[in-house]
Amino acid sequence: MQTPKVIIEPVVSAAFEENCFLFHLEGHHDCLVIDPGLDPDKILLALQRQQLTPAAILNTHGHADHIAGNAALKEAYPTCPLLIGHGDAGKLTDSVQNLSAGFGVGLTSPPADRTVREGDVLELAGFQLTVRETPGHSAGHVVFVAHGLEPVRIFGGDVLFAGSVGRSDFPDGTWEQIRTSVLEKLFCL
Repeated sequence: MQTPKVIIEPVVSAAFEENCFLFHLEGHHDCLVIDPGLDPDKILLALQRQQLTPAAILNTHGHADHIAGNAALKEAYPTCPLLIGHGDAGKLTDSVQNLSAGFGVGLTSPPADRTVREGDVLELAGFQLTVRETPGHSAGHVVFVAHGLEPVRIFGGDVLFAGSVGRSDFPDGTWEQIRTSVLEKLFCL
């Protein structure tokens, strides 16, 4: 039996060029929404266009540009669980912690339906994902590693970029932590 094709559709929010990802298997109607950003209408349109229903909303961390779409998605799909690393869960409902207050926005998200920790295994939308805690950009940053795929897919938020790493100068970020996270949790993959 042939394995369904993996589809990853980026939805880019213009303000910070943040990437939200719709992650699903071809022919399936359930998907994962990862880091819904500042343009939730664009995300909702992409879901409608592809006839997808979110099985879960995954936040890699709690900064405003990665959680701004949570409320609109939860309104459209109220039973869809919202997951985030336990160390960043407080950022969802606190505009100072999620850094939006500094921009005069005061953005908040619904609270997490579930928090995740290092080593948690999630079975969602036909995928098996392992959680890795990757602090440095934020204290509770996590990545979601999809196993059983060639190549392995990693949804890493702001910890690692093409040719660079994420910022570590936020109030709860440190260069030492992000360096360790990248070297010990990601490069070994």
